[in-house]
Amino acid sequence: MRILLVNKFIFPKGGAETYTFDVGKMLEEHGHEVQYFGLENEKNTVGNRIGSYVTNMDFSQGIKANLNAPFRIIYSREARKKIRAVLDDFQPDVVHLNNIQYHLTPSIILEINKWRKETKKECKIVYTTHDYQLVCPSHGMFDVNMKPCELCLDGHYIHCFQTKCLKNSRAKSLLGTLDGYMWKYSKAYSYVDAYICCSFFLKSKLDTQKRFRDKTIGLHNFKKEMPHLDNIQKKGYVLEFGHLSRDKGTDTLLEVAKKMHNTEFVFIGYGPSADKMKDIPNVKYLGFKTGEELYRIIAEAAISVCPSEWYENCPYSVMESVLLGTPVVGSKMGGIPELIEPGKTGELFEAGNVEDLMKAIKKVLQTQDVLERYTKNCSQVKYETTESYYIKLMKIYRGEKNVEQISS
Repeated sequence: MRILLVNKFIFPKGGAETYTFDVGKMLEEHGHEVQYFGLENEKNTVGNRIGSYVTNMDFSQGIKANLNAPFRIIYSREARKKIRAVLDDFQPDVVHLNNIQYHLTPSIILEINKWRKETKKECKIVYTTHDYQLVCPSHGMFDVNMKPCELCLDGHYIHCFQTKCLKNSRAKSLLGTLDGYMWKYSKAYSYVDAYICCSFFLKSKLDTQKRFRDKTIGLHNFKKEMPHLDNIQKKGYVLEFGHLSRDKGTDTLLEVAKKMHNTEFVFIGYGPSADKMKDIPNVKYLGFKTGEELYRIIAEAAISVCPSEWYENCPYSVMESVLLGTPVVGSKMGGIPELIEPGKTGELFEAGNVEDLMKAIKKVLQTQDVLERYTKNCSQVKYETTESYYIKLMKIYRGEKNVEQISS
């Protein structure tokens, strides 16, 4: 098969990029031909044979600086032209979309469908949804105060403009609202053959709208085999790693740290909450870590915490922790509860509730026997592997339904 993987960023950046590259590598290892389409950037690590990419936009300069081509962030003629060139050259059997909004735009779906009709090519369009953009203009289903918000699930995207949920900006929220209505009334999304939802929680939100309901497939992200680490011994600290911010629940965890004076709390990553750690004696901030160094710190932690206060989908931090033998205390948000078995591989708590989070942590840490039992249970967990995910993905590419029920 020839598969064209589409993502606005085609260099290492975040979870969507990690997924896209892992899928590409997996497909190539099984003998498929893979090319990539996205934004032009000197940091790109993958691409396509003819070097056709969309001109980048730097949103850090503000909305006004990017309106020289009106509403290009909603509909892009350039993106249609550039992806058409790749389609004509590569002749893919599958176009697998990932994050495309505000840069590539869903206009490329119109071009892919036009191309397959004109060429009579049996080409599937598959879309992996990494966030809630298809039903929420702000993509994360949270309001201007970073609190969960489901107003736009009724399909009336005017809520976005009324509440200024996009960065508390009237201009950005207007564009988000227009984008929502534009693609609600366009046929573009109807041309997609399958929507892969990386959590069943996300699937339930897409299923609130009839246009997605019959095409959504719940399928957790896969995790490549974790490295074998020698001489791992638990060191008793509580760990959070990743983006460190209020919406990720870091501030709530810091409040717990202030109350649990005799327990060490370790934080890895980056984000605004890092500046709030300086004056807490039992808190250690290690900055950004990767590779085996990061994995060893995760494996040696007594507990890993995923305290998010927004609707996470399938956080890699939870899967990596459990697979490395570290129980996870996670908030009851989004897809997090789908990855944790309370009383066995971790505990769940009410997001934003300091006392409930502290209670959950203490439950796992209460005795050495309890901690060892949780740790042992983690070794029994089986998430989607590269091989199981590949089998299911190929069934999706071939147009088979009910992948959730198909064993690998």
